[in-house]
Amino acid sequence: MTEKSDRIELSPSIARFVLHWGDLGSQWGVNRSVAQIHALLFISDEPLNAEQVAATLGLARSNVSNSIRELLSWKLIERVPVLGERRDHFTAEADIWEMATRIAKGRKEREIDPAEAALKLCNEEAANDPKISPQARQKLADMLEFVSTMSRWHDEMLNVPKGALMTLIGLGSGIVKVIGWRPGKGRK
Repeated sequence: MTEKSDRIELSPSIARFVLHWGDLGSQWGVNRSVAQIHALLFISDEPLNAEQVAATLGLARSNVSNSIRELLSWKLIERVPVLGERRDHFTAEADIWEMATRIAKGRKEREIDPAEAALKLCNEEAANDPKISPQARQKLADMLEFVSTMSRWHDEMLNVPKGALMTLIGLGSGIVKVIGWRPGKGRK
């Protein structure tokens, strides 16, 4: 049971951030509680224990425990020792780029890699199936090529140093000038 003293009073702007992050999490397919807990730990100046999180967000302690396990598996939070405390305390990754990289990597492992494996299998089976039209085979091959290309691009981007990636992103639409693309010209 959480105690009233475990509850942390949030300023209106911090409360709004936590609620909004929870809503965004829902839109991204992440449990609202998981996203809210992540937001609270991210924005907190000090490590928090599960009882503080539960009391502050008004969540069941079991929900907080499960959500913390999920956040730990994504490597978005970590346990940190607090002198004189027996309870586990947690803090979130503070570097936004590192956080985004971990999320992207985790989503790729959970969503894109299995899709690519399934498409490879479908293409192998379709190659020897006389019931499949050449057009359907081509669509499967095109889908696999697209997913594999995006998967390789993702992996390459994770290896680009943050500064270089920021420069690349900062180029924005200027990059299309470098590669010579113009609207109406079509894809290369």
